[in-house]
Parts: sequence; structure tokens; C-alpha cells
Amino acid sequence: MNRDPVHVPVSFNPMKSLSNYLKSQRKHLSLSQEEVGFLLGIVGMNKGNKVCRDENFAREPSLQDALAYEVIYGRPVRELFAGRYQQAEQDVAARAKILNFRKLRKSDARKQETIIQLAQNASVNSSNQ
Repeated sequence: MNRDPVHVPVSFNPMKSLSNYLKSQRKHLSLSQEEVGFLLGIVGMNKGNKVCRDENFAREPSLQDALAYEVIYGRPVRELFAGRYQQAEQDVAARAKILNFRKLRKSDARKQETIIQLAQNASVNSSNQ
């Protein structure tokens, strides 16, 4: 059995391999999880538990919470949730490529241009990473 520290476990999740920008931004601002929970509008005890789960990608925050994180940390949502953004970008590009190859009954130049641009943008962005 290989005990090499670089060994990747079978349950490897590529989203967890990305930097956790929620936690690093919170620490950069010297805020506690409880304080961020309060700023998010979480009521009751253990406000920090939800923040902890968000930081560890144990749950996906709601759109409202994601936007609140943007306000709190002053960083765009796409940077705070870089892994989720990257996955969405790849998924849209894959679907755009499928649309691009489908035969459309009525050829709409603007639609074709949009689809091709979406497919190309994601391909360029994924090669830059």
C-alpha cells in the first residue's frame, strides 16, 4: 500500500481541492464565524455553525447568503466560490457546445454567435487555469 502523502483518496472531490476563500477572507478581516453568522442574519445560538459548513463546502449557501458574503468580504461571489463558479462555467460550456452542433430549424445569427461565444469563453478560461 502506498503511504505517499501525495496519494489521492478514492473519494477525491475536486471542489474541495480549491482554496476556501470564505475562510481566508473571514480571517483576513479578523471576524469570527459567530460574527459573520450575525452579519448574515442568522438568529439563535450557534450562528457560526452555518458559516463553518459554508467554509468547508459541507452545504451550498443560498443565493441570498452568497450575495451577503460578497457584501461582507467585499469580493465578488465568483471569487469567493471559485470552485462552484469554475464548475458552472464548464457545465455551461459543455451544454453550449451541444447546442452549437444541433441543427436549428430557423438559423438565428445572434443565437449562434452567443452559443459559440459561451463555448469559446469557457474553453479559454479553463485553459488559463
